[in-house]
Order: sequence, then C-alpha cells, then structure tokens
Amino acid sequence: MSILYANLALVFSFSLFARYISLPAPPSLADPVPVKPNKLFAFGAMVILVLISGLRRNIGDTYYYRHAYETTTFTWEIVWEGKDMGFGLLQMLLQEISRDPQILIFTTALITNVLILIILYKYSRMFELALYVYITGGLFLVSMNGIRQFLAAAIIFAATKFIIDGSWKKFTLVVLLASTFHQSALILIPIYFLIRRKAWTKTTAWLLALAVVIVIGYEQFSDLLFSSISNTQYGGYSEFSEGGASILRIAVTAAPLILAYLGRDKLREIFPSSDYFVNLGLLNLVFMIISLQNWIFARFTIYFGLYQLIIMAWIVKLFHEKDQKFIYYAILVLYFIYFYYEHVISLNIDYRSDFDFLNF
Repeated sequence: MSILYANLALVFSFSLFARYISLPAPPSLADPVPVKPNKLFAFGAMVILVLISGLRRNIGDTYYYRHAYETTTFTWEIVWEGKDMGFGLLQMLLQEISRDPQILIFTTALITNVLILIILYKYSRMFELALYVYITGGLFLVSMNGIRQFLAAAIIFAATKFIIDGSWKKFTLVVLLASTFHQSALILIPIYFLIRRKAWTKTTAWLLALAVVIVIGYEQFSDLLFSSISNTQYGGYSEFSEGGASILRIAVTAAPLILAYLGRDKLREIFPSSDYFVNLGLLNLVFMIISLQNWIFARFTIYFGLYQLIIMAWIVKLFHEKDQKFIYYAILVLYFIYFYYEHVISLNIDYRSDFDFLNF
C-alpha cells in the first residue's frame, strides 16, 4: 500500500507544480480553461501513473489477463471468434513483440492513462484536483481491475470534444471502436442524445426518480434485464452476487453534483459546456443508486465517472474567493479519508510488482 501513497503524493505534487507555473490561455467553448498547466510537470504526473499501473502483477482481474495472455496464442481465427475483437487484436500484435504478459498490462495502462490525462489537462480548471480525485476517488484503482472496460471508457473519454461540438457521427465512430474492446460501450450511443441538453431540467428529475423506482422494484427489473441478455456475453452477470454498493460510495458520488447544482448558474458562466459533464455525472449517480441492489450495475459508472472528475476540477471556483482555500483543503482531506477507507479498511489493497523497487 505504501507505493499507492507514494503514487498519490508524487502525482499530486507534479500536477500542482504544473498548474502553479501554468501559462494564460484565452478560454473558448471548445477549450474553456483560462490557464494551461506546464506540460513537462503534467508529463511527469502521467509517467508516474503509467509506471505504477503498468508494472503491477496483481489487483483485481490482472492475474486472469496475465494468465490468458500466457496460455493463449492469439491468431486471426481466435481474434475473429472472440467476444471483443479489438482487445484480441491488440494481444495478437503484442505477442509478436513478447510473450511476457507484463507487456499487455503496461500497454493497456499506457493507453488508458494517457488518454485520460490528455482530456483532464484540456478541460480541468484545477488539474491537480482532477488527478487527486482520480486516485483517491478510486477510479485509478478500478482501471487496474476492469482492464478492458476501462480501456474502452478511456477511448470514449478521448472523444469529449465531439460531445461538446455536437459531432454525433464522429462520437459514434469512437464508441464503435471502443466497443471492440468491451461491447457494453455501445450504451453511450443513445446516451449521447440524452446528455446533449441543459442540465437540471425535468429530465434530471425523471432520471433520479427512475433510479429510485428500479431500486424499489429491483426484483422485477433484474428478471426482465437478465432474461433479455441471457444469450449474450453478459448473460453470466445474472449469477453475480457480491452485494450492492455502499451508501458511502453513493454519497461521495452525489456530493460534487449537489455543489454543482447549488452553483449551477456560475458554473455555466465560467464553464459554458458544463451541462454535458453534469448530465454525465448524473447518469453516474443514477447507476450508482441502482447498484445499491447489485454491484454489477456500478460497472456502468466506469463510463461516466471520468466526466465527474472534470466537474470536481471546477467546484472550488463556484465559491466566493475568500472561501475557496477552505473548500480546496476540505476536498483534499475528505477524499484522502475516503481513499484510506476504500483502499485499506474496505478492500485491503496489497500492491505487488515483479520490479522490486515498487514493492515497499
């Protein structure tokens, strides 16, 4: 666990320095941040994230991906017959370089974290806060567990500009690419039309009400859902029985949205395209509420949680200047407490690597 503390400290420090020696930039709808963090320090933060994630040999389903890579020779036949052709093709190409499974773990960590960091760099008002919450809020840990799905989410996250610009055709093409790594990514195609509207409307109320209704009538809802996907690659999810999400996780998900609602007018003023990110954050909360009954639904939050990082990066600026420092430090303290609870008390994470300098 010590390496994860070191990761948090180093990434936060590099990204903080990146913002402190940033350069002014004229904000626009496509690029609303008035300052650009220093690229060298931002690159340093990215390198640390990639190394920590890419050089691991455990956490979540990492072992199973390593084992499959070692024991399967990926050929064109296996790729075409596989359930996620893009991921199979990636493994086939990597096996031309090395049969060491570490190359798969490192490559997926590289692509995932680079794509995420590029978007956070472009749209985050407080770059270091976005990366801090990425780690302490648990998404960085999840990226080392649901490898294929998080890779698909990162690819879609890289298409954020298409959401802002209203380029649904380009966005759909990116989603189709991401779906070759995890088919559940296809859910983003219809959701695009749902989020491309003003936040905090009647649609918002209906979405939250729907989540509550599903929780109350979960037995009927789950029977209908799992019967409809029984003949797909996700049919096995009906056997998933690891309980539901915790109330604490839902509270952590809801907190930035509550603040965004209270400061919605100012948020639109300083971040004109914020409504799209808020809507995606609301969908994140909706799926998290539904996952109270079954944790498997929290898998969908992988696609939406990344956009909430950008909301967090603007939250401090919604307050009066005299209160901003207090809010900033409050976020750091509260998220660190949550980080400790989730990683140490709840999950008891034990990071391991084949590289000795990371095992401390």
